[in-house]
Amino acid sequence: MASMTQNFIRTEDGVEIFYKDWGSGQPIVFHHGWPLSSDDWDAQMLYFLGKGYRVIAHDRRGHGRSTQVGDGHDMAHYAADVAALAARLDLRDAIHIGHSTGGGEAAAYVARHGAGRVAKLVIVGAVPPIMLKTPSNPGGLPIEVFDGFRAQLAANRAQFYLDVASGPFYGFNRPDAQVSAGVIQNWWRQGMMGGAKAHYDGIKAFSETDFTEDLKNIDVPTLVMHGDDDQIVPIDNSARLAIALLKNGTLKIYEGYSHGMLTSHADVINPDLLAFIRA
Repeated sequence: MASMTQNFIRTEDGVEIFYKDWGSGQPIVFHHGWPLSSDDWDAQMLYFLGKGYRVIAHDRRGHGRSTQVGDGHDMAHYAADVAALAARLDLRDAIHIGHSTGGGEAAAYVARHGAGRVAKLVIVGAVPPIMLKTPSNPGGLPIEVFDGFRAQLAANRAQFYLDVASGPFYGFNRPDAQVSAGVIQNWWRQGMMGGAKAHYDGIKAFSETDFTEDLKNIDVPTLVMHGDDDQIVPIDNSARLAIALLKNGTLKIYEGYSHGMLTSHADVINPDLLAFIRA
């Protein structure tokens, strides 16, 4: 059983998971992307807090303020950590919203641990069903792409993270982009707070995990949101495939939006999330 101190729970394998828990009302649980932290949800947490919801977000193991352990950086542990948090906070009728890797984590949690606790699910720019190119997933990205990520992380993590945030993540490499230095610096800050080992192993977790059976087993209403200019998780091999596997799914595509649209277009995304939650 997970124990709890102020703003941390301790999992069965001894990992301290940091979390924020603000407000009251129906709980909304936010699952962040790689290699970030719960801070990536500032725009959503403040918005929904103001709408009368209880907002909860955690730092994945090895990320942010959670323990920088050397192992357990896989979807099974990620989902189990969320289950420990949900049990300790006794979350019921909860909305789970996951971005990118967090979309995979949220889907795995709902499918494997969420029975009786979850009302709805939202996955945004999310990695399911599977990113890696395999015989059964010919449209996926080749392993060399992810090997390249690992090589860059190991060689110069700080520069790699700056390059990702300055370029493809928010579409800041597009000719008409409105570049925000603060957004780039905040992405870099969050990434560098976490552990290199967790982030290195996390590449395998987000690229090679096959969520097909998880998606098939989810029966709560699920909203799939994706930008059609997502350079990190291409839409054709993610959202367009995931929606076909969900029993009760809705796909909403955002023309020209990047992987980081929750930050860059929070003014559009937040009301759409609210509409789905209230429906």
